[in-house]
Amino acid sequence: MISISPTAQEYFRKLIEQQDLPGLGIRLVAVHPGTPRADCQLEFCEAGERDGSEFEIPCGAYSLFVAADSLSWLEAANIDFIRSGTGGELTIRAPALRGAVPAADTSLSERVRYVIESEINPQLASHGGHISLDSITPEGIVVLRFGGGCHGCGMADQTLRNGVETTLKARLAEVTGVRDATDHGSGDKPYYARQANA
Repeated sequence: MISISPTAQEYFRKLIEQQDLPGLGIRLVAVHPGTPRADCQLEFCEAGERDGSEFEIPCGAYSLFVAADSLSWLEAANIDFIRSGTGGELTIRAPALRGAVPAADTSLSERVRYVIESEINPQLASHGGHISLDSITPEGIVVLRFGGGCHGCGMADQTLRNGVETTLKARLAEVTGVRDATDHGSGDKPYYARQANA
């Protein structure tokens, strides 16, 4: 069950009245659910933009619609609007949104993905980059692919060895090393340009 405080309902009502569109509602969607970078997204949704699969929460003159694939992640969520001297702040607390840290008996690939999403990718995001898991060899070597600003970056090798490998080996004893499977020659917007002889 998702709860919406009276102040949040009033806040949404005023926003909808300003739009002056019949049948307008608010849509709530979980973005990147189950990962440490999970967040909630609120947007207006007109009647013609709904497909009928949404969970509807009536709020008097309008409804809040929760995307069907977001519902389990938003279980027990609380939406509130806290008034202040400068206006106020809308808050959404969703305890299930980010999921749980994988248990020790979870597959190595899931635990590697969790460390990538929770620790490594947030750091690489400052350079517009990210990595993703390609595979893990039977010997425990994690094979990765670089994307965004890390694809074709002249510092990718250092990032791989001094950042990614160090972090993965420190968090997961089964990881023996890392390998880069990225074709860096095809990267078109690297954060640091590669040297001509690299």
